[in-house]
Amino acid sequence: MTAGPVPELGVGIGWRPEISGFVASLPGLRFTEVIAESVHTGHPPRDLLALRERGTAVVPHGVKLSLGGAEPVEAGRVAHLAACAEALGAPLVSEHVAFVRAGGIEAGHLLPVPRTRAALDVLTANIRRTQAELPVPLAVEPIATLFDWPDAEYEEGDFLTELLDRTGALLLLDVANVYANALNRGEDPAALLDRLPLERVAYCHVAGGLRQGGLYHDTHTEPVPDGVHDLVRELCARRRPPGLLLERDGRYPPAADLRAELDAVAAASGHRPVT
Repeated sequence: MTAGPVPELGVGIGWRPEISGFVASLPGLRFTEVIAESVHTGHPPRDLLALRERGTAVVPHGVKLSLGGAEPVEAGRVAHLAACAEALGAPLVSEHVAFVRAGGIEAGHLLPVPRTRAALDVLTANIRRTQAELPVPLAVEPIATLFDWPDAEYEEGDFLTELLDRTGALLLLDVANVYANALNRGEDPAALLDRLPLERVAYCHVAGGLRQGGLYHDTHTEPVPDGVHDLVRELCARRRPPGLLLERDGRYPPAADLRAELDAVAAASGHRPVT
């Protein structure tokens, strides 16, 4: 399925088993996101179903389709993502502009695709195969990367724009990834933001990271830095504020700190607080 209207999402937080009680306690939570590969579609987590029943949108977020891999996407993985959307009543699903396997070897990480015409053809074919099996629209997320492949034929913004034009997919814009990539390339994050197709944004991620070995790592284990909040403000000055989802993976802080992070995201975007 190609892109359709996306509901107003407000501010959300990624659902993880370790913080499921906290997520359930948020009275103003409009949406959440769950790692699709962690969901048993026959028996989704009760906490997620309870959120859905109270009107919280639940978005399955895939991490292992390998849309940028040279091999065609695996039918079973696509079917699982589609089943997640059905089981959770999702308004859309999302995956990454990345590859995670090659020649049967699993990398264990999201790896960047070369920004070449050949890679664009592969991504286009795999996204179209995926969309043909999905009951809802697909949003694709450019990743944070510590390196770029040589001999690029596109700037990142042009590459993504052509990809979305070819496929009709939506954009999951990770503001923290824009921040990380700009810092690691020695660029201005706001200038990189201006080269992206912001009119195609379905929703956004925000997250924290840390500097290590001269590079900024998108870890999801640290508080959201001021630079990412500033970039959220820049984004919302350029278009109507999209849904913004806080990602936390590991090293979960106390509930009060998580509430403060969510309130800071709401303040930067102009959305209502969820707490």
